[in-house]
Amino acid sequence: MKLKFLSLLFFAVLNGFVLSAQNQSFITKLPIVYIDTDGQDIVNDPRINAKMQIAWNENGDENSTSDPPTHFDGNIAIEIRGSSSQMFPKKSYGFELKDETWEDMDFPLIGMPAEEDWILYAPYSDKSLIRNVLTFTLAAQYSEVYVPRCRFVELFLNNEYDGVYVLMEKIKRDSVRVDIAKLKKDDIEGEELTGGYIVKIDKSTGSGGDGWHSQFKNSNNSETFYQYEYPKYSKIKPEQKEYIADYINRFESAVYYSLTGEEDGFQNYMNSESFYDFVIMNELTKNVDGYRLSTFLYKDKNDKLTAGPLWDFNLSFGNADYYKGWETTGLQVFADLGDDYWQVPFWWQYLVNNAFFSNPMKCRWETLRETILSDEHILAVADSLVDLIQPAANRNFHRWPILGEYVWPNYFVGDTYDSEIDWIKKWIVERTRSLDVIFPGTCGEEPDKPPVEFSYSISPNPFTTKTILQITSEDNLFYHFHLYSINGQLIKAIQFKTVKGENSIELNTTKLSSGVFIYRLQKGTSEVYSGKIIKL
Repeated sequence: MKLKFLSLLFFAVLNGFVLSAQNQSFITKLPIVYIDTDGQDIVNDPRINAKMQIAWNENGDENSTSDPPTHFDGNIAIEIRGSSSQMFPKKSYGFELKDETWEDMDFPLIGMPAEEDWILYAPYSDKSLIRNVLTFTLAAQYSEVYVPRCRFVELFLNNEYDGVYVLMEKIKRDSVRVDIAKLKKDDIEGEELTGGYIVKIDKSTGSGGDGWHSQFKNSNNSETFYQYEYPKYSKIKPEQKEYIADYINRFESAVYYSLTGEEDGFQNYMNSESFYDFVIMNELTKNVDGYRLSTFLYKDKNDKLTAGPLWDFNLSFGNADYYKGWETTGLQVFADLGDDYWQVPFWWQYLVNNAFFSNPMKCRWETLRETILSDEHILAVADSLVDLIQPAANRNFHRWPILGEYVWPNYFVGDTYDSEIDWIKKWIVERTRSLDVIFPGTCGEEPDKPPVEFSYSISPNPFTTKTILQITSEDNLFYHFHLYSINGQLIKAIQFKTVKGENSIELNTTKLSSGVFIYRLQKGTSEVYSGKIIKL
């Protein structure tokens, strides 16, 4: 009896060791990251000091848990990151590399350009594990806008295996990331004030901070909230705040009023192709957070507004059971979001409805569908990512046994990893075929120029020395302008010719005494307009 008990105990211990070894010892195609917090819990804020090591064979050979961590062995400061994702047991982390004295340090992790700020993203509700990386891989192949680089890794946290993660670049101003001018604290006027800026549209949780609200209303009467991403709200100067807010307000105004002229059109405020590509990727993936959350815009010195970089596509490719995110039909830019405060900014919808934007965007879509966004290429990239992580995916779901279980906000729940991959691939093909039919715009069609309607204004009014007569003319016309005293005495008479579009005529009244005056503006030989102006 005693011998039988000892035998059972031996096999139980042996079996437990084997299970542990299967979980802790393996060979993988992925780099292996080890983080040791010396018993400290990683919290949302502040960062805690820790050690990080990485085993990675740069020559392409497989990596083993028995390999020495020769790629990186040093200090980091780490914290939990994310917004709604913080509710999941598998946490995402943000960290900074530190040298021996705990000062910031740049390093080229896993073949990516040297930097100090990094993210370990934890795919959890995305049971394919590939949605973000698939999106970034495709976008990087066709977009001129910077796309964050990323690498799959396997993570050990305090000697416990924690699954498949994505080591990725954090969005920040840098010569190897968002390559825009460094805005210094004394850049508060002239050309130096024009850039660079990074602006974020997002909830104020997570990394959110100070910002401003749009002057225009969205579909449910909400106002888009713009956050200062760079410079940070704690460092940006009042003049810089005013400049970027005013620039985006002028952009919004031009879109709102459907201005398309050479001087006043919305195209003058935006690098259009970046906006085409932003719409294309958010619609291809049907990202339920698209446009309204985790959306970045940036502006370099003496440049226009650029849409991007892309960020946060874990709720894309059908991985959402709300706002019809699982359907392969419909445009997400026009999705009915009900009373959700975080609406799609109105200007995305206005742009997509404007032929001056949608027609060239449709050409861009059709061109990409022949190459990088063809079904064959998208599925080939997806297959290559799955092939890379397949054995690691099995270990991930041994650590996090959620296959076959609903995790918010899953629409499809597969019992196996293969079923998750089969579903997303089928979804992609159905989605692209749908977009071929419903994608807005007509490639090659020149939109009709909207008719120019006559309008005029005199500003400032009241004035001190000079004021400007601004006329929007529907044709080349002669105008007569007469200025009278309040008693009807003619004081000034000028004649001028306008061109079609915007015109500005300076009214020099420096010799006038203060008072109230009557003006009479005659357009051509017929229509007459009159009013009062006041000199202070």
